[in-house]
Amino acid sequence: MFSLFKKKRFFNEHEEKLITEAVRNAEMRTSGEIRVFIESHCKYMDALDRAGELFFNLKMEQTAERNGVLLYLAMKDRQLAVFGDEGIHKKVGLEYWYKEVGVLTSNFNKENYAEGISQCIKDIGEALHYHFPYNSSIDKNELPDDIVFGK
Repeated sequence: MFSLFKKKRFFNEHEEKLITEAVRNAEMRTSGEIRVFIESHCKYMDALDRAGELFFNLKMEQTAERNGVLLYLAMKDRQLAVFGDEGIHKKVGLEYWYKEVGVLTSNFNKENYAEGISQCIKDIGEALHYHFPYNSSIDKNELPDDIVFGK
């Protein structure tokens, strides 16, 4: 059976692996969780509002320490947002998120999409490691590491 609705591939296999491995590597050092959600368009809504909506749809607020982070990208609309749960947000503050959006934007302006996402994940992983270090006796991978693709 085939589908008339084919999901758009924004990255090749190597680039997807680069992003997924960045998530995995970052999460090995923290109890925090990082997800990446990519879709074509962000219609009728601000990118940060859309990221918040997706954050809760993906049940990212259910992490034990409220330290999940979602990188949201609407590729064709050239919109993005980084949404951190209350646990990590209280530790790093608003300026930190603006800095990470700057990392993404700078790389995207050079069309280094996968590299920009990976670098942002590494940076966020460092912040999560600092504030929520990995504890092998209690930590577990609470959310999948793969990229979520929307429409």
